[in-house]
Amino acid sequence: MSRVCEITGKRALSGNNRSHSLRATRRKWNVNLQTVTLMVDGKPQKVRVSARALRTLKTQAKAA
Repeated sequence: MSRVCEITGKRALSGNNRSHSLRATRRKWNVNLQTVTLMVDGKPQKVRVSARALRTLKTQAKAA
């Protein structure tokens, strides 16, 4: 299972760790994925969603 948000398509970012001597080693910043049960086409379905997308969905549901 890849670390991708099923709604926004957000993926892990990559970059470097930097030590005190400025040596670079590769690292990843993973997406904060949460497994949530959402209504998809009128049926409950488990979806892996980023925390940011989940917050957005909650505020949109409140406004509607």
